[in-house]
Amino acid sequence: MLLTTMIYGGSGLGLFVIGLYGALLPRSLFARILAVNVSSAGVFLILIALAYRGFGQLPDPLPHALVLTGLVVAISATALALVLDRRLQEMDDD
Repeated sequence: MLLTTMIYGGSGLGLFVIGLYGALLPRSLFARILAVNVSSAGVFLILIALAYRGFGQLPDPLPHALVLTGLVVAISATALALVLDRRLQEMDDD
């Protein structure tokens, strides 16, 4: 099971780094929003990997609660950012 935890943690770290790299590149705002979402998915995977306590034991519920709350916040923030991006594009077109 340690291998599974390392895979989840490594995948989360990889997603976080890819998302951070994408957010720092000078691209469109839409691409940056997607990159931040990829980065947050990496953080969620790391939290899930940290919740593992060992074989036969229940996982720690606090990281799971943080991930569920983070998902709701990430969806809301993404929706708000996409609306603001669309409004900025409409203002530029005028």
